[in-house]
Amino acid sequence: MNKPMFLIAVCVLLSFTIQAQTRFFSKFRGEKKFLQIPIKNGAAQRQVDLLVDNKKVRWFNAELAEGKADWFAYLDISDWKGAELTISVDGLPEHSKAFKPIVQTDQDSNAHVYAEPRRGQIHFSPKRGWTNDPNGLVYYNGEYHLFFQHNPYGVNWGNMHWGHAVSKDLVHWEELGEALYPDEFGTMFSGGAVVDTKNSSGFGSAQKPPLTLFYTAAEKSWTQALAHSSDGRSFQKLEKPVIDKITDGNRDPKVIWHEPSKHWVLVVYVTEEGDQHAMHFFTSTDMKSWTFASKVLGGQGNDRYLFECPEFFELPVEGAAKKESKWVLTGANSQYAIGTFDGKTFRPEEERMYSQQGRDYYAAQTFSNEPKGRRVEIGWWRTHTNQHGSSFNQSMSIPTTLSLRKTARGTRIIRKPVVEWEALRAGSQQLQSSNLTPTSANALAAFDSELAEIKLRIKPKDAHTIHINVRGLHILYQVADQELVVDNVRTHAPLINGEQELTIFVDRTGVEIFASQGEVFMPINYNLDQKNRDYSLRVSGGSATLVDGQVHTLKSIW
Repeated sequence: MNKPMFLIAVCVLLSFTIQAQTRFFSKFRGEKKFLQIPIKNGAAQRQVDLLVDNKKVRWFNAELAEGKADWFAYLDISDWKGAELTISVDGLPEHSKAFKPIVQTDQDSNAHVYAEPRRGQIHFSPKRGWTNDPNGLVYYNGEYHLFFQHNPYGVNWGNMHWGHAVSKDLVHWEELGEALYPDEFGTMFSGGAVVDTKNSSGFGSAQKPPLTLFYTAAEKSWTQALAHSSDGRSFQKLEKPVIDKITDGNRDPKVIWHEPSKHWVLVVYVTEEGDQHAMHFFTSTDMKSWTFASKVLGGQGNDRYLFECPEFFELPVEGAAKKESKWVLTGANSQYAIGTFDGKTFRPEEERMYSQQGRDYYAAQTFSNEPKGRRVEIGWWRTHTNQHGSSFNQSMSIPTTLSLRKTARGTRIIRKPVVEWEALRAGSQQLQSSNLTPTSANALAAFDSELAEIKLRIKPKDAHTIHINVRGLHILYQVADQELVVDNVRTHAPLINGEQELTIFVDRTGVEIFASQGEVFMPINYNLDQKNRDYSLRVSGGSATLVDGQVHTLKSIW
């Protein structure tokens, strides 16, 4: 290369390097509750920092809109009203209008929030941003608290915070904003919550017990940490972790009180050498100092048995010869073990069962301190919601009640929708008992609803297949194999006393199916045709009896 060309190349490279390293700075005084963040889905990621008195207090990556925004995120700056703030952005081009001008507001709502075409209407999803694992499900001060993994600044995974919503009835939710922000230890990964009713931690009092959150500070320290609250709204973190890093893969602490031992038990997922999945058990009397007690090994590598997001609880066994209860240990994919627990060591007796047989249901957790004594579960449902400039992505399942029952296959988790869900019924039709043949009239012909609950009890007789059409989604029950088939997902669903009992919840983003008197739970994420309101029930290859049934039009939870 000749000298002039070499110098030109060096100048271009230096110019590019300087531009790439340029940071945008702008100072402003905090006046309102929120700083508006303009987002363009698919734009380049920028590092955004908020500084107060030159100290970084908030930081995140965002696909900033340099022109017209797809949507706006809202960063709560209410703690610094009257202070001088600085917004700093890495690599923002000079022509960008992202923070020109800087916009503050006291409102955090877009005009059409909760009414978007792909917004589930009977499933919780955050106003904006990405969500995944439910965290810290707990009942406290008269409310159900749903914390959740949340990226407030984008529709893809990242910037993990703990979002927060509350409900009086497990049906209607009010989103409160972020409960936990990333800090010097890392981003806020999953975990659990409990009410310290005896105030063993000393964070509250016997009259006013504290709510305690346990979470993983990830990506930097990989430690287990604790935050506490006296009002269920504001949370104070301990200054140091309660459990130090075990390996690079330790995460998702779940805490319970073990009454016979009079101590707390923490279960945390650990990736051991050789990509061995394990659940480690710790004990404590004060929530702050923890002692290793035991561990249970799961699968290895792609065998995801007992992988991530532990859940651990005790349930009575229905149908046992004498009064009996068992402990259940699950991982993120809902594969579980049943056994005994003495306060330190869990001993599996039955292993590798699945409590759900559907698609993209993950990281489920159950409520602690549930006022009716139920074991209520909510899972992350990976719905296909990131479309057409969407401002939100992913959903939660409907809440279900878990129990244990002796079945022909052994002791198994049984689930059914919480009874509170019946409050959404806006209109109902009773289906008459009838004989179904291939030429019978469609028993669901008169039903027309976007959101629905369908309950059917069918005796197949000599029918080959039961066909249920839900707004273009075909649900098949193949009698000879006792197999339920939906959108290429298959699962064994046994007849019980010669009958199949189905409950189907229908939303814009798919269906959740309960079969075999609750032995089978089959969530299927599927974007239904918004214009299709057709339902049908028919049989092929023989006849069946519709023993009874109901169809319910449902109201939106919003």
